Amino acid sequence: MQDCLSIAKIQDPEEKATIASEVLLDLPDWFGLPDSTKAFIEESKGLPLWAATIGQEVVGFITLSESSPETGEIHCMGVKKAYHRRGIGTKLYLALEAYAREKYKYLHVKTVEEGRYPEYDQTVAFYKSLGFSKLGVFPTLWNEQNPCLIMVKAL
Repeated sequence: MQDCLSIAKIQDPEEKATIASEVLLDLPDWFGLPDSTKAFIEESKGLPLWAATIGQEVVGFITLSESSPETGEIHCMGVKKAYHRRGIGTKLYLALEAYAREKYKYLHVKTVEEGRYPEYDQTVAFYKSLGFSKLGVFPTLWNEQNPCLIMVKAL
């Protein structure tokens, strides 16, 4: 099944929103706050977005935003739950990183601090496996139940 995995940069804003919506709605354990999910979907329209497909099915995506002229941010990333642990997230990330290396010195990503939820512990482990390091925890950036961990990587 993995043989027909394709990663492509998407240009059309509405297609980007459709892809983000389809994937994020499949991930309520990570994207269960409707207002936040809606914002990720809307914001995806104006950002570089790479989609992963297997055959005709969209299975994941990643978006990139800019936090400074030297630093890009992984704005949002998701792989449908049925496709986790198949290397799809890594391939999406590598496509984004290749693009980001042309523009930035650093990448960062925000997630929930380790030790709060098993799903986010998996997320932190994933980013560590890609070479990201913990920069710091901001306990009230989002809210006290979801302390924000920022992870960074030099390109």
